[in-house]
Amino acid sequence: VDLLIHYLYLTLLKFKTELKLARLINAKRRIGKGIKFIMDAVKAVRSYITKMITVSQGMKVLLLDEETTPIVSMVYAQSEILQKEVYLLERVSNASREVMTHLQAIVFIRPTQTSVDALVSELKRPKYGQYYIFLSNIVKPLHLERLAEADEHEVVREVQEYFADYLALSSNLYSFGIPHALEPSRDKISWQPQFFERVRQGLSAVLLSLRRRPIIRFQDSSGACRRMATDISATMQQETNLFTMRQLTDVAPLLLILDRRDDPLTPLLNQWTYQAMVHELLGIKNNRVDLSSVPGIPKEIKEVVMSPEQDTFYRENMFLNFGEIGENIKRLVDEFQAKSKQNKKMDSIADMKKFVENYPEFREMSGSVSKHVNVVGELSRLVDVHNLLDLSACEQDMACQSDHKAAVADMEKLLSDPKITQKDKVRLMMIYSLRYGQTQAAQAESFMSQLKDLGVDPSLLSLVSTLKKYTGSGRSSDLFGTKGAIGLLKKMAGGVKGVENIYIQHEPLLSKTLEQLKSGKLKEAAFPYLEGSLNQPPQEVIVFIIGGVTYSEHRVVAKFNKENSDSMRVLLGGTMVHNFDTFAHEMKKSVGQ
Repeated sequence: VDLLIHYLYLTLLKFKTELKLARLINAKRRIGKGIKFIMDAVKAVRSYITKMITVSQGMKVLLLDEETTPIVSMVYAQSEILQKEVYLLERVSNASREVMTHLQAIVFIRPTQTSVDALVSELKRPKYGQYYIFLSNIVKPLHLERLAEADEHEVVREVQEYFADYLALSSNLYSFGIPHALEPSRDKISWQPQFFERVRQGLSAVLLSLRRRPIIRFQDSSGACRRMATDISATMQQETNLFTMRQLTDVAPLLLILDRRDDPLTPLLNQWTYQAMVHELLGIKNNRVDLSSVPGIPKEIKEVVMSPEQDTFYRENMFLNFGEIGENIKRLVDEFQAKSKQNKKMDSIADMKKFVENYPEFREMSGSVSKHVNVVGELSRLVDVHNLLDLSACEQDMACQSDHKAAVADMEKLLSDPKITQKDKVRLMMIYSLRYGQTQAAQAESFMSQLKDLGVDPSLLSLVSTLKKYTGSGRSSDLFGTKGAIGLLKKMAGGVKGVENIYIQHEPLLSKTLEQLKSGKLKEAAFPYLEGSLNQPPQEVIVFIIGGVTYSEHRVVAKFNKENSDSMRVLLGGTMVHNFDTFAHEMKKSVGQ
């Protein structure tokens, strides 16, 4: 009798677990219901988050993990979340939280082993009255089974897959925040296994969040591109139900997978448009800038948010050059001065900064302007202290002109300039090596000797050889436009003509690639289709660059979308958004240093 009772108990327990699992799986299949799918990274992710935090009425807590926390913060300010009755934001891994059964828990986590373990522990000892669970990617059946078994108190009301599994930096730009995805393998550079899987999942989530099943093209010279293209295609075939979707344009969308190694020049250059310059000189991480090391910075702005979604001035000015930014900030300050009946004239960034600091009412009403005055003030200081104008002019001339004699003269002058940092001298050497290293080896060696004599840190000097290993001999594109008839004409003409600002002469290789794609001239031999083909240019293009993107390329895409709004839209993404420092780290890890 005891054995029979025990058997019946186990049978009922199993039946109860299976019922829970069936309920969870059923919920799982209601993926993304009610979400608007558009080619806008921020709106796609924001729609998901909005849907999550409004799933129920009443007081709520938002439980996140380490990776979903920045995903949410990129598209929603904390004040906005509070307006949706979300009064607490907590980490699911924090087991010391108070029990508050009067709150409902909105759980948004990546379906990783670590996060699922934390959620299983949470459900076994629930701290809240109800749980609505949202997972940022495709869930393994085993994870669902574990959640069903852990829900002994039957507090789970809903489980769904919402594919907000990437950082939406702007409407045109997404990233996975992976600082180094590649590693050396035998005689080539290939994927690190854990990062390959993260990128595959993330890129699949980008496609699902946009409800796009694209045709795939990839850079043929890159084994990393080929492998990612193959696995994304396999994922679309394996998850047929998820990727069965109505085509929204006349021509199928295109996923174009590129390799950073084909254009190592762009991340090496100093930048002069606002967003790119801030990232290069100060660093932007998850749309935040750390100003704590800036001399005399007010305490309240030691860390500032630089988000195009939350900052109107930044959104309107992030692609303008440095000179225009100074003028626009001065215009804003002058306008408020006029309203305040102040007639003090300001002729410099320092004057504007002093005015803002000494005018509490202005600072209270115009926090955004206060922030940007301080940011631009620090940029201006760094430009002067490190002689970045002369440095950048030399960089741009080497990137865009064809005068080797002039390049040598500029290099000799700048390498001996005490205002130029060691890092920037090595940066200059790397650009020279890319442009003239093969044809002017003796001169390159002479410059290297000069840097050694100047006492440049050997770890910095090693970046020159690291760059050679990183790019290898497989670069397929004409990075400097020196090949063929066009290259010959460029040499004869002396470089780029019609460029008003010498500091932004250079255009990333991506610009040329997009123009060729738009005109139907992107060579299939260099960028083959994985399967199928398009007989006309696509109307929607999702670009992904293995090894990272730059804010300079972000500007290219924003400009391209504006100029081609009636024919093509591009969404740009990459493993990381680079400045020189992060790119140097990427290169070192990729070659095993």
